[in-house]
Amino acid sequence: MRKVLICFAFILGSTAQAEEVVIAALGDSLTQGYGLPAEEGFVPQLQAWLDAEGVEATVVNAGVSGDTTAGGLARVDWTLTPEVDAMIVTLGGNDMLRGLDPAQARGNIDGILAAAEQAKVDVLLVGMSAPGNYGAGYKADFEGLYPALAAQYETLFYPDFFTGLLAEEKGAATARSETIQRYFQGDGIHPNAEGVSLIVGDIGPSVAALTAQVIDQDR
Repeated sequence: MRKVLICFAFILGSTAQAEEVVIAALGDSLTQGYGLPAEEGFVPQLQAWLDAEGVEATVVNAGVSGDTTAGGLARVDWTLTPEVDAMIVTLGGNDMLRGLDPAQARGNIDGILAAAEQAKVDVLLVGMSAPGNYGAGYKADFEGLYPALAAQYETLFYPDFFTGLLAEEKGAATARSETIQRYFQGDGIHPNAEGVSLIVGDIGPSVAALTAQVIDQDR
């Protein structure tokens, strides 16, 4: 009887594990968790948030520091393994830092979304806010490519990776530098653990919605 119970428990555990939605987080250093202890990066904190909310999803870290949209496109096929049910796409920050053509970034993300569509993988596309130092036209073109592609491929869309920090800034009485910079590492580019926590708290419901979408389609 004990052997039967052990086998039954094993089967239940395997079934529960199989029901979890596997989400690949395709991105750059913001996703990878640059400069932070492993447990304080974006993916581990997001996983902890999902677990706390009872969302049955496992997030796989597919972030590579320094990656551009071209790099993401180059490795999307091997990121979309048969186990992957959904994907979070957070790319474009390094393209902007290098002043690369928004049309090039748009083409690369288009290719990533096309690959996901071909693999029947649901996507949450995460936008980025461009700096104004390249001009208003560049800013508009770069920021505009994300909602346009999300609409084209009918993906879920989250407007800006840093929304959680921007919301914190709006609610503060101190100057921007005092409010925002406290949530960044010394380079002023990558969020610290506290900043990641705010980011995760805001984007978490969108990832939960992505998980629910996958589950609903499987019913």
